[in-house]
Amino acid sequence: MTMPPFEPASDRDIAVVSAQLGRPARGVLGIAARCVCGNPTVVATAPRLPGSGTPFPTLYYLTHPAATAAMSRLEADHVMVELQELLAEDAGVAAAYQKAHEAYLHDRESIEIVEEIRGFSAGGMPTRVKCLHALAGHALAAGPGVNPIGDLALERGNWSPSVCECADYGA
Repeated sequence: MTMPPFEPASDRDIAVVSAQLGRPARGVLGIAARCVCGNPTVVATAPRLPGSGTPFPTLYYLTHPAATAAMSRLEADHVMVELQELLAEDAGVAAAYQKAHEAYLHDRESIEIVEEIRGFSAGGMPTRVKCLHALAGHALAAGPGVNPIGDLALERGNWSPSVCECADYGA
């Protein structure tokens, strides 16, 4: 298997991600999506965290504070319920979401197969809408058209990957 395409993380990237998260970044394999200004927006995280060896199913981790805040607002506004209903009612969306789940698993397992999380992707895929942060992270990393629920969350949110809202991270 070949690893999914993402850029290696520089020391500056790790410093920015740590500032975005408010804690040291762990297990970063690379940068899966960037802001238009070049700062990390989504990191690719190791399927098993270094040190502890804890399984970590979220390969595509949304780190940009404005993006995470936008997804949190959607969750607070019960948009997940609406998207869950769409998933139940629209066979096309459900089929595309299933494919997104399979793509996610393929990407993660191309890095490492972790038996404890084998078959589990992120965000509730393929049958639930559980975490818009994870789904938006996947949509940003994979590009439009791969994760329909992540794409819809990004469309509904008040944050855009094409407009920089980065702080001065001092990195």
